[in-house]
Amino acid sequence: MEGMSSHPLTVGFDLDMTLIDSRRGIHAAYQALSAETGTYIDADLVVTRLGPPLETELAEWFPEAEIPAMRDRYREIYPTYAIEPSTAMAGAAEAVAAVRRLGGRAIVVTAKNQPDAVRHLVHLGIEPDAVIGWLWAEAKAEALREYGASVYVGDHVGDVRGALTAGALSVAVPTGPISADELRAAGADVILTDLTEFPAWLEGYAAGVAAGA
Repeated sequence: MEGMSSHPLTVGFDLDMTLIDSRRGIHAAYQALSAETGTYIDADLVVTRLGPPLETELAEWFPEAEIPAMRDRYREIYPTYAIEPSTAMAGAAEAVAAVRRLGGRAIVVTAKNQPDAVRHLVHLGIEPDAVIGWLWAEAKAEALREYGASVYVGDHVGDVRGALTAGALSVAVPTGPISADELRAAGADVILTDLTEFPAWLEGYAAGVAAGA
């Protein structure tokens, strides 16, 4: 287990709608799955509620017994349809770079499966120090604790819960499906408009830590 002693500043980031805008790509992947299976899926609705695990969304469209097969098929077609159309959120690369500039370590902790998370980041040229997939909400605390993260940045109330469970500062950006008021009510410690505000905030936070604030 790697702790904070060797990396005094470790910042975790969520992926979908925090670092990347994956709506167009996910929309295309669900449309392809719908066409292939003949099952109606409202892809417009799907992309308004990104964040929870894939199985949660599939359960809205498929019987429980079919979910494992649909999950596997979705993941098979995902790289074909979803990587290219997805874009970086404003300030994403700069936010990761800001952590490095202060001598820290940036990690990505996401509910998305790890291989696809890595594909997105490589495609967009965003290079965190580690990518940990398969973790949602409170389960994100596992990775945040393992890597000694003192800050976790996300767009969903599940991200807030993960940060608080880990004892990390919850920094929230209302760039996904959840409003600033909802994020604040969930317990977020800091609300930023988007990641373009993160580097300046991080400098102030790091200065406070250094000063023992």
